[in-house]
Parts: sequence; structure tokens; C-alpha cells
Amino acid sequence: MNNRERLHKAVETAITAGYQLDSEAFAVLCNLAPENDPLEVISAVLKKIEASNEKPAFIEKKLIETAISKKERENAKHSVSTQSLSGEETNKPITALQSDEGINTFHPYAKEVQAKLDIIEDPTGKLTTNGTIEDYYQYFRDRFKRMERLLRQRIDVKSAAPLVEALKAPPKTKLKVICMITEKREAKQQTFLTVEDLQASATVLISHKAPDDVRRKAQMLILDQVVCIAVVKTRTKLLVAEDIILPEIGQKSKKKAEEPVYAVLTSDLHVGSKKFNKEAFKRFLLWLNGKYGSDSARELAGQVKYVLVAGDIVDGIGVYPNQAKELQFRDVYKQYSIAAKLLEKIPDYIEIIITPGNHDAPRKALPQPAIPIEYLETLKGSSRVHTLGDPSTISIHGVEVLMYHGRSLDDIIANIAGLSHNRPENAMKILLQGRHLAPLYGGKTLLSPENRDFLVIERVPDIFHSGHVHVIGHCNHRGVLIVNSGAWQEQTEYMQKLGLVPTPGKVPIVNLQTFETSIMSFT
Repeated sequence: MNNRERLHKAVETAITAGYQLDSEAFAVLCNLAPENDPLEVISAVLKKIEASNEKPAFIEKKLIETAISKKERENAKHSVSTQSLSGEETNKPITALQSDEGINTFHPYAKEVQAKLDIIEDPTGKLTTNGTIEDYYQYFRDRFKRMERLLRQRIDVKSAAPLVEALKAPPKTKLKVICMITEKREAKQQTFLTVEDLQASATVLISHKAPDDVRRKAQMLILDQVVCIAVVKTRTKLLVAEDIILPEIGQKSKKKAEEPVYAVLTSDLHVGSKKFNKEAFKRFLLWLNGKYGSDSARELAGQVKYVLVAGDIVDGIGVYPNQAKELQFRDVYKQYSIAAKLLEKIPDYIEIIITPGNHDAPRKALPQPAIPIEYLETLKGSSRVHTLGDPSTISIHGVEVLMYHGRSLDDIIANIAGLSHNRPENAMKILLQGRHLAPLYGGKTLLSPENRDFLVIERVPDIFHSGHVHVIGHCNHRGVLIVNSGAWQEQTEYMQKLGLVPTPGKVPIVNLQTFETSIMSFT
């Protein structure tokens, strides 16, 4: 093997053993003297690590230099012995590897591009609830008003009447009402909805004689969702539905970056879990640093300007049944410390945006404030690391991204027939059509009764990025790129009991200029 091949073999050997070289260690390895075989140096380093009680997360420069010094001492002894016998000097001058061998040719385009990041919406610092009954009342009033405004932006809903007028209308009167669904029940192939607005409540019937599309829409409705229903008044107070109109987004005209920069969308690292695939994540970090993958893959890495992490940075403590036996570290501060050291290896010209998930340190109820930077101590003070709440909306190079961890996807999938965790993008589309990230109250998703409902999707994003379900998926809905970014955690016993098969180590990368989405696998 030539020097380049032996260097690649050395890096591969380290990764296979479960270790990654930091940038300084890699640089030292690249510039070894010819008599220092990189593969032998790495083998010596790994041997020393195995003999030690402490296992480092990364192979650092000091370990490489120690192994080189030991080998050079051995070579020196051999050289003296040879010289005394032959009278000729055998040591060769130290020379660096040439750049044409392909080792030091990573020149990231994104390093020369200035970041353009704006925080459009972040709930952190705006959460004030005391959890009283009045707070809940105010929360749902605010939700209704915001959703009503969105619905009335539609031409076919502008003339919608209050429920009071509908109930007082003469029989056979046709009109539209904006209402919140508070109860849904099936009986004899018919669906009965209990609905209400700010002044009244009523019962709406979706008859078995209703058109197929109306009955299909009824099946997709979620409790506490706000919709418009076209109804016919009967002789009683019963209203019969003729159509159901969702707040649905209009066709989106994408905002595009002026430069060919990329964003990595990821989530659900679950650092601290024994099932965290650290080898795959280390390969991902190597790739971002231009040290892993084909030439085309490394070229793509050089165009990455943003890494967006949508929650569950760590596995946390006591989040699901019997979690403790699958934890590598039962100290949440230790989990965050390791996570921060991993994220620190992302090149310094890349902006990192982090939002929390249900496994993270902030409160579990939505909206969540940002993860306190104290948990990510080694990243503290770094201007390129931005910790925001869940959900948050940002603009990167002019492209608006709605980041939401996705806790409510469990409720959506459980309550709508035909949806599954295998296609999370379909459940995300339902949220987008309903213009609300977590409509159902009382399910698995905890909701905090804030004065304002931060979960209403008032701004239509260019990209809707979520995670939580650990299965990668993406689609386009009316011009919005929907991406669920999968995970870095292998299947746990709890997932197995739920029948959830994750897709770890697969990462979506989005070209912010063309919206072309690539999926890279690091497993």
C-alpha cells in the first residue's frame, strides 16, 4: 500500500475500534515522517487505550505524538546499532505528505460563506403560565382566535357565521361555521361531532349518505382541532355537514438561498443510551470534516453551512419504562457533557441550531424553552451554537425552517387510521394541513396553558423539520419540504414492544438553493 492507502486504513482501523481522531491528531498523522507507518502508529495508540482504564471519546494529538515518540526511540536505537556496524547513516529526513496524494485537499466552500441566520420565533423567555383553570381557558380561547383568523383568510370561509346564528336559522338554511371539535363518536356508519365556538356549542352529523370525500375528511379530524364546516340546519338543533374545510396552507412559493449552501437536518442523538450508534455518528463528524466518504461526498460536506438538531440530544433519565438498564450513563449532566464534546467536533464555520425534545432537560410540556447552555458546558460562549425552544422558526440564508421535535406525531398516528410510524412525513402533513403542531389535549403530548398558543402554524415555512419517531421520511406538500430526520439510536426494547423499527444513521441534507434533498447513510 502507498502512504495514502495506509493513512485511510489507519483511520478506518480507528473507527472500527470505536474511536475517532480529532482534527489535530489527524493532521499529525497526515504529516508523519516516511519511517512512521500511520497504520502502525494507530495500532500502537489503540493498544495503549485498551491497556488503560479510561477510554477516551476521541483519539487526541497527544496520544499520536506519544506513539510516534516511542517508535522514533525504537528506530533511533536500531539506527545507532546499524551505524556502528556499517558506518552509514540510515535515518531519512522528515517530509510532509504531498497534497497531490489527496489527503489535504479538503477546501470547504461553506468556510468562505458568511452565515445568514435569523431567529424568527422562539418561545424561550416568553412562557408565563401558572397552570390555573383560567390559564387553560385563556389558552384555548387564544387558539380558537388564531385559527379563526387563519380560516377567514380563505375566500370560501370569509362569510362563516357564529354557531348561535346557525342554531337560530330556519330549517334547510345552508351556512358555514368555524368551530373547535370537542367530541367525536361513530354510530351506525355515521359520525357525530360535538363542536363549539366562543359563544355556543352544537352537534354536527356526518351522514352515511354524505359524499365520500366528506366522510374521508371526517375520519381525519382530531379532537380540539379548529375547522370550518359547511352545514344545513335541520328542524331541530342538529346541523348536517355538507363539507369540511381545513385551515390548509396555500401553494407555497419557496424562498431560496442565493448561494449553493446546504443544511443538515438531524435529531434524536440519545447520547447516554447504550443504543446510541456512536460509530455512525463519528463517521458523520469525519464526513463533515472532509475525512470520510468519496470525493463527491466530501465535496458535499464542504458545502454544509448549517446543522439543525431537532431535539432529544440525550436519552435523559426515567423517560420510558425500564430505561435505566439501557443507559450507559445515568447522570444527565454526563450525557450532555459527552454530547457537547461530540458537537464540538463539527467544523467551526458551521452554524449549529439545537432545539429540545421530550428526552431533554427542559420541561416536557409544549412549548419547551431552550436547553440551558449550562448543560452544554463546552459549547458555552460559542457564537456559532444557538439553543432555541420547541417549536422555533428560523431563517437560514433566507429559507424559513420550522423546527419541531414531533412529540404529537404519536397522538396523530394513534388517532387517524392509515397512518404509521413507518411514514412519519404523512403525519407531519396532517399537522401542516390543520395549521397546528399539537391539536389534541389529553393525549401523550403535554401542553402548557400559555396566554398564547405557540403551536399554531401561523407562518408557512419553506421547510418543516421534525424528528421523534426515529424513522426518516420526507415529502413535498404544496411547496413545503417536509422532513423527518430519523435518529442515531438503534432499536431499544421499548421500541421493539411498540413495533417501531428505527432507521438510525441516515441523514437528510438539503440544498438551500434548489431544495434537492439527499439522504446519506453512516451505518
